[in-house]
Amino acid sequence: MSQPNVIQRFMPVTRFIIAALIALLALAPELSAAEAGKGTIFTLWPLVDYRTSPAEGFSNLSILGPLIKFQTKGAERDSAIRPFFYQKEQVKERTTSTYFLYPAAFHENTPDSDTYEIMRLFQTSNFRKDEGAKKNGTSMLLPFYVAGESEKRGSYRAIIPFYGDIYDRFWRDEYHFLMFPLYGSTVNKGTTTKHYLYPIFSTTSGEKESGFEVFPLYGQSQKEGVYRKRFVLWPFFMTQETGLNTDNPTGKTILFPLYAATDSPKKTSRSYLWPFFGYTDDRGRKLKETDYFWPFITTTRGETRNASTFLPIYSRETRPEGEKIWYLWPFFRHEEIRSSIFNQDMDRVLFFLYRDTRDSWPKDGSTRRRTALWPLFLYNSSPHGVSSISLPAPVESVFDKEGIEENWAPLWRLYQRRWDEDGNSASSLLWNLFWEERRGQELAYELFPLISYRRTQGDSDLKLLKGLVSLKRSGAAKELDLLWLPFGLKWGGT
Repeated sequence: MSQPNVIQRFMPVTRFIIAALIALLALAPELSAAEAGKGTIFTLWPLVDYRTSPAEGFSNLSILGPLIKFQTKGAERDSAIRPFFYQKEQVKERTTSTYFLYPAAFHENTPDSDTYEIMRLFQTSNFRKDEGAKKNGTSMLLPFYVAGESEKRGSYRAIIPFYGDIYDRFWRDEYHFLMFPLYGSTVNKGTTTKHYLYPIFSTTSGEKESGFEVFPLYGQSQKEGVYRKRFVLWPFFMTQETGLNTDNPTGKTILFPLYAATDSPKKTSRSYLWPFFGYTDDRGRKLKETDYFWPFITTTRGETRNASTFLPIYSRETRPEGEKIWYLWPFFRHEEIRSSIFNQDMDRVLFFLYRDTRDSWPKDGSTRRRTALWPLFLYNSSPHGVSSISLPAPVESVFDKEGIEENWAPLWRLYQRRWDEDGNSASSLLWNLFWEERRGQELAYELFPLISYRRTQGDSDLKLLKGLVSLKRSGAAKELDLLWLPFGLKWGGT
């Protein structure tokens, strides 16, 4: 069966579903207890949940619980078909971010660029010079294809491992290769390194620079007045002199694992029978370090860093900007960051089993907190005084990502609650099978389909079985309606 026939086959069903939803939403003002200016709430769990708040420029339509969502809040527009698709649009900034089965694929469109990314293996970016014009960007399908534009060297393309040229990428000025690892070369800051049968044979050349390697048997390279390096049976014997053209020439000798030495005007280091004993006197950084069976027992003392490690029992490192402490590694870890503009305290138990992060900004006194206990719950408090708790939380203690929060988390959050410092709150159980909202003196809640209640200033509306029995109050006037009839019993008031 061809694809067009499949689409045509399901079109009547799709049209019926859309028409039914439109008909249901058309009834929302009648079924709601609120006037249009106060907002609308219409629910038919789990098919439809529709809410509006004109005063805040907010509207939200959820279909099939958390699966389908269309939301507008001020200048922000969110659309989702979870977990396959999620889009966030910032109208004022003209920015759109779209996730496809996060983290499988991502698209971002901004006034400055247009970027597509798939599994971080394929990426293409186009950068705009100005409105309506573009200059070439980059494209990658790792590890097979890389293409782009270099301002200095022009366009480039590489089909890995067969043939290619790459410019100004991956920490080098140039890459060239043919049937790699048979042949490849790199150029960086005037130094050209050519590889044959990588990593066995290589040569190095440049201005007053030369060298060759037959790895791991022997290799040497030197640049007049800059450095000299040599190894024999790598990594067992190596010598090098670097920084010969600076005020801190450094010499290193390694006879692994028996002995290693580093000497320079700013630093002296020794290692004997690595990893059993070693020490470092870093005069440039004003630090002294001693190792006994590294990394289990180490001490560091200096003006900018002090550390004592006795793994797995205890480890502590202090710096002017904060400290890190381990107790019974990897059971408990505490970290602190301190500055005049930002502070952070973080506690972890067994890496990600429990994670509590507390942030603060001293200048304005605002705070933020995020606490997660795997897999039970996630708690958040924002600098704006809004707090929330949700459960369960199967990945939130490990991944703090917007893509997880928007694409996946709503699918497994059985209970959610949000509240602020003014007493406003919103709660949801089983994707609004039961929900409650408080805003000032206003209250609304529902346990579908048994009971729903809404109270505004001077008005209230209580419904049983979605309106089979309805009791309304407006001031002193009361009304009892039965069986969804357009008339009922009224008393009180005038």
